[in-house]
Amino acid sequence: MSYLDPAFPAQAETVTKRPKCSGCKDGTRLPFSFTMAFQPIVDLSSGNVWGYEALVRGPNGESAASILEQVDPQTVYAFDQACRVKAIELAAPLIPHDGKTKLSINFKPNAVYEPSACIRATLDAANRTGFDKSQLMFEFTEDEPMTDIPHVRHIIEAYRTFGFTTAIDDFGAGHAGLALLADLLPDLIKLDMALIRGIDGSPARQTIVKGIADITGQLGITCLAEGLETREEVETVRDLGLDLCQGYFFARPEVAMLPEMQIDLAPLLPAQVRRPGQG
Repeated sequence: MSYLDPAFPAQAETVTKRPKCSGCKDGTRLPFSFTMAFQPIVDLSSGNVWGYEALVRGPNGESAASILEQVDPQTVYAFDQACRVKAIELAAPLIPHDGKTKLSINFKPNAVYEPSACIRATLDAANRTGFDKSQLMFEFTEDEPMTDIPHVRHIIEAYRTFGFTTAIDDFGAGHAGLALLADLLPDLIKLDMALIRGIDGSPARQTIVKGIADITGQLGITCLAEGLETREEVETVRDLGLDLCQGYFFARPEVAMLPEMQIDLAPLLPAQVRRPGQG
């Protein structure tokens, strides 16, 4: 889920008319502090952790809601920048610098006025901490109709030139649907938990998810299932062709640290990748 409050109104300006963000330019300070928790994204085809999503928390582990309720339209842009920097600074000493393991950071497209300008703090943080920018993934969600598709497409195209991975979060819920997918063609989509919850007992959900997986596969887009809480749900999405998974079944988010996996992945792996004695 996005760390930003969906109550902030969408802005309909085009890219060329979008004003400069004074919050970023003038270094607006946030009137509150926060930290980040991390939750793993698992690759069932290999049994490895594919990446970690950064999730906002209060300085003492308070809920994301306790922080989001303090963000207003005057601080949303500075908050977006601060979240990126905080996530990179905390993750850099924790996540392997292997050029593969992703750090996924949420962002709201309307908090980005011009990608090349608004990405400077992110690049500075990556350079300062030695974090490979090719390991960064940015996922966005829209809880309102997206009125400025060219602007979002511009962000995706610009981020690709920096070597970032891009993703649509909460796909299949709200306004994140097939038309948006066709317009934006991100690298990855995260299927919303509303589609995944109880999928093992829902032929309708299975049919829909299988169809989305087939479509994204033909488009060269990776499909990830989020919100998984039971082994049955995991086995079902695996059998439908989804390798990337995220949810409480694997691990709950941990503040400023990488959580331990809560289950043995071996029985869920393809036979050809199990080590001797597993499964």
